Amino acid sequence: AASSPLRVRLAHIGLQMEPDRPVEAAVRTKLTQALQPVHLEVLNESHMHAVPKGSESHFRVRVVSQQFEGVSLLQRHRLVNEALKDELSTCIHALAIEAKTPQQWDSNPTVGKSPPCLGGSKHDNTMADKLKAGRD
Repeated sequence: AASSPLRVRLAHIGLQMEPDRPVEAAVRTKLTQALQPVHLEVLNESHMHAVPKGSESHFRVRVVSQQFEGVSLLQRHRLVNEALKDELSTCIHALAIEAKTPQQWDSNPTVGKSPPCLGGSKHDNTMADKLKAGRD
């Protein structure tokens, strides 16, 4: 079977789907199915937070999709959240979303940086359950 343009682009920039990262793989798969992105980055930023090594609880996604054309930023975020509703209710503690149209991405492919961790997950009594769900 031929590789999809997205898979070719991901491979070209050195991103591979990690079999030992089931949450990251699920995020990639669900966003690809729901939004048919022309550019997709899924960044596991858990290492920047107060969680155990190897966690999959904090993510940043950059999604560029034609489906965002004429859609408000709030509605774009809702589309991403809807695609990931199962993960957000179980194993993902934090999700930063950058959602752009192809025209916006072509004119300004810059991306924001995540702020430093302030330790908020230390006080989240559901965090242990979310981390466990991500490993199951």
